[in-house]
Amino acid sequence: MAKRKTPFSFQIRIIHRYLGYFLAGIMAVYALSGIIMIFRETDFLKKEVVSQTQLETNLTVGELSPKLRMAVKVEKTEGYILYFKDGNYNQKTGMSTVKKMELPFLLEKMERLHKATTNSPLYYLNIFFGASLLFFVLSAFWMYTPKMPVFKKGMFFAIAGIALTLVLVFI
Repeated sequence: MAKRKTPFSFQIRIIHRYLGYFLAGIMAVYALSGIIMIFRETDFLKKEVVSQTQLETNLTVGELSPKLRMAVKVEKTEGYILYFKDGNYNQKTGMSTVKKMELPFLLEKMERLHKATTNSPLYYLNIFFGASLLFFVLSAFWMYTPKMPVFKKGMFFAIAGIALTLVLVFI
């Protein structure tokens, strides 16, 4: 008895289904952290963290910025104390106090996924995830044959989605 060949659209559906299950966790993380990143310029869900760092004495503003890993623009000076946005530095003692608003640990780690660069091992995950999402987009068009009513209806939704995306990109 000859083995029947599985149609390409059926093979695509199987890959689409199991890849979807496999990536369910990472898709949830990306969805949540993406929503949180919308509010990154606000203090939503952030808590104030004050840190004190002992630095060398008599640092200039130019030397202070790299030591604190932040842009330092002195707003005022009182004696030996330089005041800048969210902190100060005592030139005599070398003590620096900086106030930052930070996300809780887990949310910060989730947000880092979106910010991965080629310097981070997470960028391999981002490339794999991006390629998988592109596969989901393309495989959706091979889930059903063009003769089926669900395919034709799907094309209307695809066109509407593309149109909405173009409108949002160009406004």
